[in-house]
Amino acid sequence: MFLSAPLTALVPVLMVLFGFGLKAIIITTALFAIWIIVLNARAGVLQINRSLVEMAHSFGASPTDAFFKIYFWAALPEILGGVRIGFIRAVKGVIIGQLLISIVGFGALFELYSANFLMKHFWAVLLVLFSLAFLIAEFLAYLERRVAYYAARRSV
Repeated sequence: MFLSAPLTALVPVLMVLFGFGLKAIIITTALFAIWIIVLNARAGVLQINRSLVEMAHSFGASPTDAFFKIYFWAALPEILGGVRIGFIRAVKGVIIGQLLISIVGFGALFELYSANFLMKHFWAVLLVLFSLAFLIAEFLAYLERRVAYYAARRSV
């Protein structure tokens, strides 16, 4: 429900509940990012071959051992995919939170430069923000490719 909902519409509710500070911005950011991560992690766990889990239990693995040795590694590519997409959505949540809740950080710079029609500065901040988000997303994609080996092994 929250993944398809327009979360920007919830920002005024968060402002009423949590005030105009950093707490509301953090909650806004988390709401933007968490749902895609949870859904991807769930999809990764559902793709695990049940015979691997049964084998772990038949060899006496505890639920904690099964989680860390089977579930986590087999679902890691999807989890990282969710983190990558969630991070991109979190950047959107930070900017919306900073613009609508309290004018701080990048939101303050966007507001200052657009209000004073300093478009070169506005585009420079936007370019820096996009570049930073792109670099981190590409790093997470690299990690995702590195652990793709485990996704192939989950169906053995």
